Amino acid sequence: METGLPRAVLLLCMVDVLHSFAIEEKEDIFKRMVCPAFLMFDNAAYLADMTFELPCNCKPEEVSNVVWYFQKTMGSKETTVLTDFAGNVVLDSGHIHVGSNVLKRFSIRMFSLIVFRAQVTDSGLYLCGTKKGDFFYGYDVDVQPTKHITVAFVDRGEHVQDDYTGKLFSLFTTFWDWTKCDRCGVRGEQRRIGLCYMRSAKLHPRYRTALPNVTSCGSRAISMRLQRRGRRWRPEVAIRSCLAPCVKEQDPQEGVQAISNVIYKLGQKPWLPHVPTQFHKHPVGRDLIIACPGARPEHAVAWDKDSVRLYRSHFLVGVNQSMRVFIDHGNHLHIQRVQFSDRGTYFCWREGQLVAGFRLSVGHQRQRRRTLDDPETIYAIKAISTSYVLISAIFVGIHVCRCCRQVFRCPVRT
Repeated sequence: METGLPRAVLLLCMVDVLHSFAIEEKEDIFKRMVCPAFLMFDNAAYLADMTFELPCNCKPEEVSNVVWYFQKTMGSKETTVLTDFAGNVVLDSGHIHVGSNVLKRFSIRMFSLIVFRAQVTDSGLYLCGTKKGDFFYGYDVDVQPTKHITVAFVDRGEHVQDDYTGKLFSLFTTFWDWTKCDRCGVRGEQRRIGLCYMRSAKLHPRYRTALPNVTSCGSRAISMRLQRRGRRWRPEVAIRSCLAPCVKEQDPQEGVQAISNVIYKLGQKPWLPHVPTQFHKHPVGRDLIIACPGARPEHAVAWDKDSVRLYRSHFLVGVNQSMRVFIDHGNHLHIQRVQFSDRGTYFCWREGQLVAGFRLSVGHQRQRRRTLDDPETIYAIKAISTSYVLISAIFVGIHVCRCCRQVFRCPVRT
């Protein structure tokens, strides 16, 4: 035990050294990357509700802060600045809501732009530069809708859609790799996302693609006429069952094991699961969205409620139109109009490992005084004002008609 403790301290010191070395290596990337003399746009496609990250792959060494800009089309007069001009915007993803403006759904970390729960309206050009207007790197982002997505459950014998070939272009689906099995030790599921892509010889040369003459269907490299035709092609998702064994964790060294045992015994709470758990109290009747910590679009994510498996074959959005609890294509768990029966612990699997728990309690919302800034108050005022104007217009219209009727019916006296 006496020799184990110094070894544990030495191990922790080595971890700090390696962490500092990793940060320094990340900073050296900008020294090795040379910015192009002519600004190009890299094509990137995602599904709606996903959270994506755009790294600023190059910048001059003397630039310490970057500014991200957003344009719907190249040369547009409307440009949105996505920064606080310090390059360090950090946003709590738990406050993200569907349909909110992109200005409320982005974050900047280590010069990279992160857009939470992307929407179709977020499609456009993203440029990394300075507040003076010098641009270093650009992205052509295509966020494809999930409203009419095609879902194929392989276990049921369903198949993906066939390719389309025309005279000027061809449409096809490019699939990501199958994800890992989202659970281990029990039956899990694998997911494969397919996005719409177009092959055409008439692409704008300023947009850089992974393959020649191939880009996503919503890319700005395609003319508006071809984009309208490409919108008919739906993204796809294929899902199949899987079974994977759990990876046995390696036992730590003797000194670290001894320290962890002491900490575990001192702070042991037998009623808690063996994963980090967050406690949350939610008002009844309100909608709730839960995100898995650290999950990315390409990750395999699964959800459980207590001991019940929430498989996508039954809980994927769109499987049943009357579903109140469902999983969207961005791996978020939705609970609409929360009820008291929704109380329990929701567990999140990521890449086949149980990583987090979310203990939900449901209660009545406290009575509070409404202010004019509340969304409910604004909606009520608009609804009452619209109803008042409509009723007034009908009232005035009826009286005008009656007056006109009496005027035309009155006999003319000579």
